[in-house]
Amino acid sequence: MSEHKMQSINLNAWFGTKQALKDINIPIKTKAVTAIIGPSGCGKSTFIRTLNRMHELIPGAKMSGQVLLDKENIYDTNVDPVMIRRRVGMVFQKPNPFPTMSIYDNVAAGLKLTGARKGADLDAVVKRSLQQASLWEEVKDDLKKPGTSISGGQQQRLCIARAIALQPEVILMDEPTSALDPIASSKIEKLVVELKQTYTVAIVTHNMQQASRVSDYTAFLYLGSLIEYGVTNELFESPKNPLTEKYITGEFG
Repeated sequence: MSEHKMQSINLNAWFGTKQALKDINIPIKTKAVTAIIGPSGCGKSTFIRTLNRMHELIPGAKMSGQVLLDKENIYDTNVDPVMIRRRVGMVFQKPNPFPTMSIYDNVAAGLKLTGARKGADLDAVVKRSLQQASLWEEVKDDLKKPGTSISGGQQQRLCIARAIALQPEVILMDEPTSALDPIASSKIEKLVVELKQTYTVAIVTHNMQQASRVSDYTAFLYLGSLIEYGVTNELFESPKNPLTEKYITGEFG
């Protein structure tokens, strides 16, 4: 197994003429949690969206450089972006269950679209995905209820279950707790730590404490550039760059 599940190499990204990322080189280690931190507008969300080719879906967006998944460039011309998005799942800032679907159908949606599972087999995948998302015990008697009928924190775990159902290799999370209360956030954090037993995880967060609690490695971005990357507790306890120290001690942000 490669030490790096994913890696960006000299990655640049633009929205029209505005450059959002400048020569970013970040390794995403296998079966570990990598946190992406930095102030608003520094390129965190743009970076994570380049990792599963979602950046290119925005009109006027473009990129250069490479993103390797198992040492293969996901931007090579022969690579199917739909397959990349299946291998690299995404959980967004605000929970976004499909409003017209039940809890069960939310989890099964991706599998049904791909025709991958049916019947009892589908039931097993839904149950396993909800268990992995630490939600099964809370919703097992309400699977026919709308996905939007549960709390915000439960909806976010439902979205994680939906991502897991496709059995991705990597799970990207873009500030997954920013819309949640502290108790719901704590459950998501605990879940993130559990998920790395099975998946490679990258999480964007503006919360320093959260980054220090859940991640093994941290990358600090500022104005589209990578300022520092390292083992999380080393980066927080003895940052090598004065700008990193200023950010994590709250001097700006």
